[in-house]
Amino acid sequence: MTSEAERKMQFLFALRSKGVTDSRVLSAMEKIDRAHFIRNLFADRAYEDMPLPIGAGQTISQPSVVGIMTQALDVQPRDKVLEVGTGSGYQAAILSQLARRVYTVDRHRRLVAEAKAIFERLDLVNITPITADGSFGLPDQAPFDRILVTAAAEDAPGPLLAQLRIGGIMVLPVGQSDAVQSLIRVHRTETGFEYDELRPVRFVPLVEGLGD
Repeated sequence: MTSEAERKMQFLFALRSKGVTDSRVLSAMEKIDRAHFIRNLFADRAYEDMPLPIGAGQTISQPSVVGIMTQALDVQPRDKVLEVGTGSGYQAAILSQLARRVYTVDRHRRLVAEAKAIFERLDLVNITPITADGSFGLPDQAPFDRILVTAAAEDAPGPLLAQLRIGGIMVLPVGQSDAVQSLIRVHRTETGFEYDELRPVRFVPLVEGLGD
């Protein structure tokens, strides 16, 4: 029987082998136990590097993808971060270890309520979960130093680009929902936006409007 400590070591080793090398990101992912965010049948697979269903037709992303996206976002300790697509709350919890403040929005009220309960239980006081249509961002709280989108749009949504501070970074998957998507990083400069393509990924589509 593998002990908890061994499973965690294997988990971190798997992250490193997939390219997650930033020590701050690794220590945040070591601190935030993914098992808190997975329920029922899948709880014993929390340390496997695979996406798992969480209800409402959504998934919790595989840890290596969470790590790579977080690493690409390059979150600094004073940053205010917007996450679009709360899902299970796992990604927001990791961001909370790296940023000053995290706002996370999701269109599914039930997922937001469940994530909020976990944040409270883990005493993650710098996360504000909100039920809203994330494709419009959060204009009241803008601008943001960092924006992370965990659902795929065909292009970087205009409202989100507008809410990114000059010097800020956004990381998101783009592409058709049923084909290969690319993870891209957008830097906002004084004169516009610079785009880097990072790697192929697969995410649920970014949907407008509110869910259940």
